[in-house]
Amino acid sequence: MADTFDVVVIGSGAAGAAAALRAAELGLSVVIVEKAHKFGGTSATSGGVMWIPNHGLDGDKGDSREAALEYLGNVIQSPVNAERLEAYVDNAPEMLRFLKKAGVPVIAAAWPDYFPDRPGARSDRSVISPTFDGRELGDGRYPLMREQYNRFKLFHRYAMDLTETFALMMRQRGWPLTVAKMILRYWTDFSTRRVSHRDRRFTQGAALMGAVYKQIFARGVELRMETKLEEVDVDTSGTVTGVTVSNHGRRYQVNARRGVVLAAGGFEWNQELRDRFYPVPGLSRDSSTPEDANRGEALIAAEKIGASVEHTEQGWWIPTMTLPMPRASNFHEIHQAAFDVGRPYSVCVNRNGVRFVDEATGYDSFGQAMVDDHLKTGANMPCWLIFDAKFRNKFSAGGLMPSVHTPDWRVPGDWWDHYIFRADTIEELAARISVPVGPLAETVRKMNDYARTGVDSEFGRGGNIYDQFFGDPTCTPNPNLGPIEKAPFYAVPINNGDLGTKGGLRCDARARVLDGKGNPIPNLYAAGNCSASPFGDCYPGAGGTIGPAMTFGFVAANDIAERTGNQRSRAKKPLEENA
Repeated sequence: MADTFDVVVIGSGAAGAAAALRAAELGLSVVIVEKAHKFGGTSATSGGVMWIPNHGLDGDKGDSREAALEYLGNVIQSPVNAERLEAYVDNAPEMLRFLKKAGVPVIAAAWPDYFPDRPGARSDRSVISPTFDGRELGDGRYPLMREQYNRFKLFHRYAMDLTETFALMMRQRGWPLTVAKMILRYWTDFSTRRVSHRDRRFTQGAALMGAVYKQIFARGVELRMETKLEEVDVDTSGTVTGVTVSNHGRRYQVNARRGVVLAAGGFEWNQELRDRFYPVPGLSRDSSTPEDANRGEALIAAEKIGASVEHTEQGWWIPTMTLPMPRASNFHEIHQAAFDVGRPYSVCVNRNGVRFVDEATGYDSFGQAMVDDHLKTGANMPCWLIFDAKFRNKFSAGGLMPSVHTPDWRVPGDWWDHYIFRADTIEELAARISVPVGPLAETVRKMNDYARTGVDSEFGRGGNIYDQFFGDPTCTPNPNLGPIEKAPFYAVPINNGDLGTKGGLRCDARARVLDGKGNPIPNLYAAGNCSASPFGDCYPGAGGTIGPAMTFGFVAANDIAERTGNQRSRAKKPLEENA
């Protein structure tokens, strides 16, 4: 006999968690179906930032619906559903207020929008959740949330919040003391060490998801892991009635009285779908999301019952690089290089030795520039990050840590001339990486001129507050430009990785999945990277993935409850008590 719930949520990341929490708060019975052996989805491994315009967390600071729409109108280049975009701007603050009332702490972060010079841009729309004590989930559950990547942990072990991450990344004053405190804090937590090796401090994406799941479990939502979506079930009228899932090979049905919410992530790990949709497909293995996790099963299942898609030519791009996994022969690790590519004493070039972008721009814009350049030249993807000894001493280059942590003599011998390249001159380096010597030498000469004047006349690197936010304030006159002149010189290949896919199931303003004629498929909803981004081709600011994911999960739950008249008055009581 099939199980039956009011709402079936596919996927345990931010979108699914928001839908489940809101539906449970409104009195609906909910089950979350997660194919992985750990919950939290890609969101738990992320930075955990939500882009929420007009959030009002710090009172009225001048942001508004109109300012947000003005900004989005100035940065979105592709056609989008205006009603859906407005629904996001209107509902995102409501979703955030719901999280706070439900017991999820959130705070505003002072990060610039990714296009800070456009009308309507601000520096306070990104929202984070503070560090969460993972053991509040219970000792049986806290190790089961998907863990942060090694790149987000000190020495592959100690959890870092964003403040600690930037302090260590930039070697800010007092960073050795920060390291000592982190290590001491971990090893003096004797009770947790008896339970798990995992740091009880959930930071960044894990902090957000830990806080949300504490409230989800408190409301009796059922979570089924290692359970994969096989089909979306429909009756003879085309109404969605539930899903068929499998667990260790056993297939069974889960019925949904009120609705199914697809929130299972994108398709970045499905090479066939990448080849179908992307103008330059790239390789799934370059993605920085959990390996082989998001394979587009929900999109495929929905297409089989007539769902349509949009914006599938775009990913949430981010530059990445690859290194062997420590102490794991024949396995590799993907490392993000989002901010590394814009540090001083460096430049990025295509395989012709020519620049193609303001390297310090937002990471999604960097990826779009890689695609555009490759379509024009056929000489990108990968490109090269070129840097000198000053950069090497102070900054990371993807997974290559600064020489203060990993001097050249500690770099494994089999990395040189395969993953990392080094030479005494720029000309020798060009030969090692098979880039034309003349163009690369000329590019470096220009960069050195720009470093001295502080003005990048080609791409404007360091000319806006977003670039400068991740630059080096000790480097003058431009924190993003420094001369590339101190030997030895280095190069690492940079791939066009991603944080997931921008395109997916086409949805309306109420998060309902639409068929090929633009009509809602009854009882079927989608949110997160499983659905198409309301921003089309644009990444407006930090949290531009998780903000809409949680907002449309929230919207979907509201619509299900309102449509079925199933809101219970008792569901409002916890909100009032936490207000």
